[in-house]
Amino acid sequence: MSIAFLFPGQGSQTPGMLHALPNHPAVGRTLDEVSECLGADVRELDSEVALQSSVSVQLALLASGVSMARVLVEEGIKPEAVAGLSVGAFAAAVQCGVISLSDSVRLVKRRAEMMVQLYPTGYGLAAIVGLTERQVSRLVEEAHTEQAPVYVGNINSPRQIVIAGSDEGMTRVLDAARKSGARKAERLRVSVPSHCPLLEPVAIALRESLAKLHLQPPGQVYVGNVSARILRTPETIAEDLATNIAHGVRWYDTVTVLEELGCRLFLEMPPGHVLSELVKESIPGVTAQALGESSLNHALRLAARYSIPS
Repeated sequence: MSIAFLFPGQGSQTPGMLHALPNHPAVGRTLDEVSECLGADVRELDSEVALQSSVSVQLALLASGVSMARVLVEEGIKPEAVAGLSVGAFAAAVQCGVISLSDSVRLVKRRAEMMVQLYPTGYGLAAIVGLTERQVSRLVEEAHTEQAPVYVGNINSPRQIVIAGSDEGMTRVLDAARKSGARKAERLRVSVPSHCPLLEPVAIALRESLAKLHLQPPGQVYVGNVSARILRTPETIAEDLATNIAHGVRWYDTVTVLEELGCRLFLEMPPGHVLSELVKESIPGVTAQALGESSLNHALRLAARYSIPS
């Protein structure tokens, strides 16, 4: 049996998330490293006001995920595999040694800034629960127009689908989803249309920036966002980091691949619990724990039972 580290994406943020991290030397060193790269204290980015900005949200999520992963590693808990949803993929890539934290901070900051510049208002994400991918795809096709675009985004589980696009387009799909029997159809706390073709300019810019970096082969298994497959080279992981912003994330398939690899404990880095809940829903018989909702000692005891001796 082995362990997978999961890193959440935008929408999981909560006020005070960085201050709620464990009082551990690895956290302090990581937050200091991020702050030095930013030229400002990253700890100031987790206030309720600061988190109204997608830039602050994505940087805080990166800092939180990497901090907690480093705590676990320093305490002797090492993952067999990693995966991150959306911006969480950057934290996963840092954890498995593909990209440095400093380079990741600079890329995530640019990524978020470009997203906001392209679509400052009137766009975002919404979730539909209770309908299949095929059903949601049909509703999206019927609602989409050039003036009010809307797309299928992430496939979180067989019956939890995220859509992306304009407010008007998403409203049409959400209304139709409710009439079609969806258990839930609501907007998410994301103000940019992630994971759809509207953000292709961001993907192009990230691809160009990543091509200039010296990346390393992954030290653990890395499962990608777009293909939901194991990516074994720095080049393929760089492509995943660049392009996941303009493509839907097949998260259900990603979790399935991790389970097929033998992962039986899924540890979700803070904040939030969305990814661990999706694991519990999708793969009966495995254990998933949101570390933002447990003490460090509990997490270490749990992880110790699943660790493979080195």
